[in-house]
Amino acid sequence: MRVATVFSRGLAGLEAPLVRVEAHVGGGLPQFRIVGLPDTEVKEARDRVRAALDTSRFQFPDGRVTVNLAPADLPKESGRFDLPIAIGILAASQQVPDRELGSLEFAGELGLAGELRSIRGALAMTFGAHRDGRAFVIPEAAAAEASLAPGARVLAARSLLEVCGHLSGIAPLSPYHCKPAPRSLPHGDLCDVRGQHHARRALEIAAAGGHSLLMVGPPGTGKTMLATRLAAILPPMTSGEALEAAAVQSLASGAFDPSRFGERAVRAPHHTASAAALVGGSSPPRPGEISLAHHGVLFLDELPEFSRHVLEVLREPLESGRICISRAARQAEFPARFQLVAAMNPCPCGYLGHFSGKCRCSPDVVLQYRRRISGPLLDRIDLHVDVPALSPSQLKRAVRGERSRDVAARVKSARDVQLRRQGMSNARLDAGECEAACAASDPVHELLVEAASRLNLSARAYFRVLRVARTIADLAGSERVAEGHVAEALGYRGAAPT
Repeated sequence: MRVATVFSRGLAGLEAPLVRVEAHVGGGLPQFRIVGLPDTEVKEARDRVRAALDTSRFQFPDGRVTVNLAPADLPKESGRFDLPIAIGILAASQQVPDRELGSLEFAGELGLAGELRSIRGALAMTFGAHRDGRAFVIPEAAAAEASLAPGARVLAARSLLEVCGHLSGIAPLSPYHCKPAPRSLPHGDLCDVRGQHHARRALEIAAAGGHSLLMVGPPGTGKTMLATRLAAILPPMTSGEALEAAAVQSLASGAFDPSRFGERAVRAPHHTASAAALVGGSSPPRPGEISLAHHGVLFLDELPEFSRHVLEVLREPLESGRICISRAARQAEFPARFQLVAAMNPCPCGYLGHFSGKCRCSPDVVLQYRRRISGPLLDRIDLHVDVPALSPSQLKRAVRGERSRDVAARVKSARDVQLRRQGMSNARLDAGECEAACAASDPVHELLVEAASRLNLSARAYFRVLRVARTIADLAGSERVAEGHVAEALGYRGAAPT
């Protein structure tokens, strides 16, 4: 009777807790049991592992085989435990040596022919293995993602036989190294937008300070074009931001593309999306759209068409930058530091204020339409800007604006100033930090207080205006916030639906 221990990893939010796969081969009637809170996918590993061992010309042990996944109180899901279970059984039955098992961790789903298939969460698990000083054996299909973890030792294999060849010393696996090839950004260029200088200016301010933005205008005025080009002018991600964003995306159902490492995500869910699709859900919990847009852009087009309940779930993560998903058996927290960009029509038909004058919506209908968006949510959006329709003659006279790279250079300079001054973007400042960073004179504060009183601004909106004014001053290269900066910031509170 022998017991072999193989190390693997579970997934709990962004964390990858260590899982010990203990395999015991004993006497008695033939039986194969997996214990340790496995879900259906893990229980099905019995058939996959047995078939993979048989087709790989190994002998499945006679007698009683018990596999324990410890700790027992951590739910185990997905097929990633197939490989460590198979290795544990082979080691316990003395078909492969166990001398290297203490320095390795394993994860991978087995096919019936013994081939290894990709798994989700490879990057998060590799971080955990590297932190504990062990190399990570993983399917070749997931190795490019796992190799993004700096300093980690990743061993890629295509089949169970290759892993056993490494453990036996017959054909050692070489450390996997993959540097993603640079890709051109697919976000389009800002110069494609004709006219709309006011909206372009608002987009630049939003990019420089990390502010949320709402655009209101008739169909076809360029709202979507502007929103999809925001990512192209945002500052480059730091290595830490890129790794964190990649780790979140690797937890999603779709495969993460390592060649897009370092690109800011642009997520644009349809207005029929549910609250669970937006914030995350399922069991075990998985990240939703707001987490997949971490350090990127979340674009909500046709904002009033979203269910009010769905929109209300944005309020907490807009403030905290995190979302906690609770289920009966499990709880998981995911980062959600996204930049919200929303677009909407001014009325149900969409043509209120259009130069054609074809809108026939009554004031009551318009008011009812705009009230689909709650006041507390609107209060959390920093910039509200009108995007008016241009007549054919105006469109013909409109000249092409600046290219994205020119705007991005100014945005990066302003963001660098913020990072040197306070270590974060202006949008993330709390009330005390905001007042300290603004260094505004008494006349500026008096102007802001008077405007807040006339516009009935809440305390939250007051400080959001101050943060926007700080960003405008940073773009202008000014150390202090002046009255002109505050006046421009106040102008971006006037397009909000009421």
